[in-house]
Amino acid sequence: MMKVLFKKRYFIPFLLVLVCEIAIAIFHFHRFVRGFLGDVLVIPLLYFLLRAFLTITHKSTIYVVLGFAFIVEILQLFKLSEIMNINSEVLETILGNTFDWKDLLAYGLGAFCIHLVHVVTAD
Repeated sequence: MMKVLFKKRYFIPFLLVLVCEIAIAIFHFHRFVRGFLGDVLVIPLLYFLLRAFLTITHKSTIYVVLGFAFIVEILQLFKLSEIMNINSEVLETILGNTFDWKDLLAYGLGAFCIHLVHVVTAD
């Protein structure tokens, strides 16, 4: 059973990645930064958020986050936001509206980076 337990050592990196993601969204950086690096950072963002509040293993967290990201991307392939007639800008941003196989690559790279950080820091 998962327990909810606040862990500051994961919440601070979550906040830092969140600030980066917001900056990428607001300042409209180069297409590579906004379109690819922003997708890479989504995985650490969600990973640190889950680890900050849930007692869940490193590997399980990566699998959950990566699975979630892949599912959202696959739903974009099937135009879920159009099917559900979503008019909320926030929901459209979260769900996205354009499938791109490069996003799957970006998510995988984000998961790999998180795994490397875990191995190097051996938490």
